[in-house]
Amino acid sequence: MPNPDLEGTLLGFDFGLKRIGVAVGQTVTQTASPLAVVSSRDGVPDWSHLKQLIETWQPVAVVVGLPLHLDGSEQALTQSARKFAQRLSGRFHKRLFLIEEQLSSREAEARLGKNLQAVDAHAAQIILENWLQQR
Repeated sequence: MPNPDLEGTLLGFDFGLKRIGVAVGQTVTQTASPLAVVSSRDGVPDWSHLKQLIETWQPVAVVVGLPLHLDGSEQALTQSARKFAQRLSGRFHKRLFLIEEQLSSREAEARLGKNLQAVDAHAAQIILENWLQQR
């Protein structure tokens, strides 16, 4: 049974050390769309851009993809993504959900080609769609 506290808009994130893809989704329609790409320098995101997105969309929660190896073990980026997720949730006081994400960027590339700006936001869309389907 769906949780009524989680009805509404969600933002999904595909964390990267240089770019963070962002998608927006709805629990009611169970759909997500690519939204933006936020720049990041050495894993430190552009917090002012993230704040603008949070204030504009007022999500009930945020969903961050957790990059793992295909066998489910952690990879080099896993801890950085987890740290980003905790900071995002704490800074903006939003419920946080982590979802294993494997090959979301490759799936986005297959959909779009090699346009890196578009790939990051579409990878976030895939992450958020997967979370909505598993919910």
